[in-house]
Amino acid sequence: MVLSRLILGLLALAPMTGYDLKRHFESTVGHFWAADKAQIYRTLVRLVTDGLAEVEKVAGSGAPDRQEHRITAEGRAALAEWLASEPERHVERDPFLARVFFGADLDDDTFRSLVATHREATRARLDRFERTRAESGAPDRAARLRLSTLDNGIAHLRVELDWLDALEKELS
Repeated sequence: MVLSRLILGLLALAPMTGYDLKRHFESTVGHFWAADKAQIYRTLVRLVTDGLAEVEKVAGSGAPDRQEHRITAEGRAALAEWLASEPERHVERDPFLARVFFGADLDDDTFRSLVATHREATRARLDRFERTRAESGAPDRAARLRLSTLDNGIAHLRVELDWLDALEKELS
């Protein structure tokens, strides 16, 4: 349900092909929601079948025709209803935390390596988010709201790094 509403939200910004959606997904909502190409395409088909989006063939100039998806009036209504509804609880699944939880049987070097690898990935993601934030302006309310979700991701990653510091300190 959430993925379909995220896709409707992106289509509300502009008509897009499946490829465009995947690219925009990764560069916008990807910092708080994950979806692979297959999930996006399956969801697009379902949105079209349900009448929440429509697809139009657009002739390509010197390239193959494009299948461009647009949000319908019914799609806008479904998006508006979802936006105004009570947020559903989302249970987080974190494979790294599962490894920490059961990590007592790992030797010290293996555990330190696990933490270091996670720290490196977290730091890289934080750096990417901070670069995106520094390059982004917020001229209107919509842009400011979108950037606030990036700020949330930045704050969470900083807390994650602080927690990793404390974990390493506790175990040293």
